[in-house]
Amino acid sequence: MNIFGYILAIYFIAVNITAFAMMGADKKKAVRHEWRIPEARLFGSALLGGGMGAVIGMYAFRHKTRHWYFVVGMPLIMILNFVIIYLLVKYTAVF
Repeated sequence: MNIFGYILAIYFIAVNITAFAMMGADKKKAVRHEWRIPEARLFGSALLGGGMGAVIGMYAFRHKTRHWYFVVGMPLIMILNFVIIYLLVKYTAVF
């Protein structure tokens, strides 16, 4: 694996941890009736490559699981993330 591959792997790990943490933080704020993280930011973190972290966070924290657009949208974004990673691995010399 070249240096670009390592940077990309670290990026995907970091963005997934961030998306997971954002779900947990938003759930905590929801329980306390505090200021919330906008849904667009939650989707944005998933679109930036954190789809898996967002989906795991949704179900680990039982957060946003009653909203159809999260239940359907986040897994679709996660699949899109996997397709992008697959294409990067298959058609470039990243890994």
